[in-house]
Amino acid sequence: MSADANIKPANLGLADTTAGTLAVVVGPSGAGKDTLMNLAALHFAGRPDVHFVRRVITRDGDAGNEDHRSVSEADFDAMEQAGAFAVSWEAHGLKYGIPADVFDELAQGHLVIANGSRSALHHFQSAFPRLKVINITATREVLAERLMARGRESREDVLKRLERSSLTVEGSYDVVDIDNSGTLEEAERAIISVLETLVRK
Repeated sequence: MSADANIKPANLGLADTTAGTLAVVVGPSGAGKDTLMNLAALHFAGRPDVHFVRRVITRDGDAGNEDHRSVSEADFDAMEQAGAFAVSWEAHGLKYGIPADVFDELAQGHLVIANGSRSALHHFQSAFPRLKVINITATREVLAERLMARGRESREDVLKRLERSSLTVEGSYDVVDIDNSGTLEEAERAIISVLETLVRK
């Protein structure tokens, strides 16, 4: 599904938001993106120079594996109109927003990590001058096993979806790929290493 993202001029008049870097984590369903972000957040807990974004989403608060702020579609639309989001987009029947307060973190030179979508990356690039894309992926076989284990789709539906999807990031972005086909510990070390490098920049 295509994403419809809206960029609000929420950073106008603020300090230089190019001081910090925004790392947006993307990847196909089943790659383990949320799990790796949660592990990275635990690793950097207490670090004032590292900020993990709590997204605003139009879904139940207990749905998914992500700590997010759940709002109704009406509330989301009102927030969007008020310029509450740095970036907002729609995908798979849900609306997602990155709160505009991330600009304050970036202006202080901090590293900000956000859960994103590959289909909305061009909008992230427009909003954030210093953008790093972390693409979490896995082999199609591993992705199929994980998706079927969820029990939400038939094997046929899963295989069709994987055939249609790409595992790479299209476009001219600064991308690092992390393969989460192996052990979770290996992928955890990889994402922490990437983020540690970005903090030191």
